[in-house]
Amino acid sequence: MVSVVYTRHAAMNAPMILLYVPVAAAYLLAAWIEWHRLTQPPAGAPARFAAAHTWLPPIAIAGHAALLAQTLFAAGGLDLSLANAFSAVEWIIAIVAWLGTRSRALPGVASIAFPVAAAGAALPMLFPAGPRFAFTEPWAALHVAVAFVAYALLIVAALQALVLTVLERRLHRGLTEPGGASLPPLLTLEHFLFRLLGGGFALLTLTLISGVLFSEQLFGKPVTYSNKIVFSVLSWLVFAALLFGRRRYGWRGRVALNWILAGSALLLLAYFGTKLLPESALGA
Repeated sequence: MVSVVYTRHAAMNAPMILLYVPVAAAYLLAAWIEWHRLTQPPAGAPARFAAAHTWLPPIAIAGHAALLAQTLFAAGGLDLSLANAFSAVEWIIAIVAWLGTRSRALPGVASIAFPVAAAGAALPMLFPAGPRFAFTEPWAALHVAVAFVAYALLIVAALQALVLTVLERRLHRGLTEPGGASLPPLLTLEHFLFRLLGGGFALLTLTLISGVLFSEQLFGKPVTYSNKIVFSVLSWLVFAALLFGRRRYGWRGRVALNWILAGSALLLLAYFGTKLLPESALGA
């Protein structure tokens, strides 16, 4: 069951500021190191970067989790106001980007994801006022958690598609590949990209099905026509068409990138955009 609670918190308190500063610094430094590793040949990267590249991201992610826990777990349920939701998704994206960097399957994504996560970590403290949604039903919280993981995987897939497009353009121009031999072949990276996309699509499908079939049990009301439903279904259709086109016609490169970016934009509108876009915009 979901209840809407209107609360107003004090502005960012001193302990949270003291924690946020090193979290943001760790995220930004880790992003800079990842960018340097991607754009410079292996011999050009100082040896000290290797150690920092290992321990900075988990420190930033752990600190982000501590910040998020202070605002996400509210009295009476799980607080999923817009700022908390965005921060939670960015935290998951940071985790996926870090794991992908460690496995060398997502080169360069952390350099984009970490700065956004650094900004996202502060949002619940900067915008603490307004309507807050308390989820007291465990299955509702699980439904939302699955949705957030789906959003994160699909957004990371979009970031990786952008990175692969840049790498592919460099190769077509006859330029040396950034990072030299430290990167796996582009076909290997592209294969992992579509595995990531397939996982996110499966979770998005589960989210939509559970939301439609069990809306009354989860949220206390039957599913109704809304901007969120429209954008979610449109996003699902775009990703479904892309995966079909990949399997049937071998779509890749710029064609795949355009479909991924379109699906990701619709997905962002499905949750974050509809918080700002009035329902009347779609005639609801």
